[in-house]
Amino acid sequence: MNKDDLSRLKTNLPQAPGILGKKEYFNSAVLVPLVMIDGDYNFLFQKRAAHIRQGGEICFPGGRYDPEKDFSCKETAIRETMEELGVERNIIKIEGGLDTLVAPMGATVDSFVATLAIQSLDELNIDGEEVEKVFMIPVSFFEKNEPEKYKVRLEIQPSYIDKNGEKIKLFPAQELQLPERYNQPWGGRKYRVFVYKTEKGIIWGITAEIIYEFIQMLKT
Repeated sequence: MNKDDLSRLKTNLPQAPGILGKKEYFNSAVLVPLVMIDGDYNFLFQKRAAHIRQGGEICFPGGRYDPEKDFSCKETAIRETMEELGVERNIIKIEGGLDTLVAPMGATVDSFVATLAIQSLDELNIDGEEVEKVFMIPVSFFEKNEPEKYKVRLEIQPSYIDKNGEKIKLFPAQELQLPERYNQPWGGRKYRVFVYKTEKGIIWGITAEIIYEFIQMLKT
């Protein structure tokens, strides 16, 4: 490495902090839709169709970032919302974005708060292949009701037993002459999980995390 290399490195360094190795994650984006009803904003939720990934769960509209279609995660959130809710772009007004959420299962989620210029859910033409139904809950509900808080345990597994009962080694710690402890599962960090119980169903996981951060910003 010489002085020319250092100059090139300085040019390529990020201008603002980001997520190291983000390209290796499942990168996704969601819209946090707000709909004004009788002078109060409501979150618009959708229940995922039963036959798709994470079927039956409640979430915000969104999906995977597609570099061939989207020049930014914000565009991903808008495109997915248009497809899933069956709305035109001109009714979506982006108000701003939340911090990127890095989920423990190897995904990142960029969330964008937006207002939707609709008067009722009847104006939507939802994609039945992806969405079972849509509904709204006042933002004030989440201001008044704290989520239940649980923990799950995350552990690094250097090997696993497949469906045929055979041990599959992913990380050859012994062959690499690393300390013995890396031949066995390690880590065991506890990760928080938020759960909101509503009359429309359980809202938990990433969606609950986004709601919680949204509400904290309202309270500051």
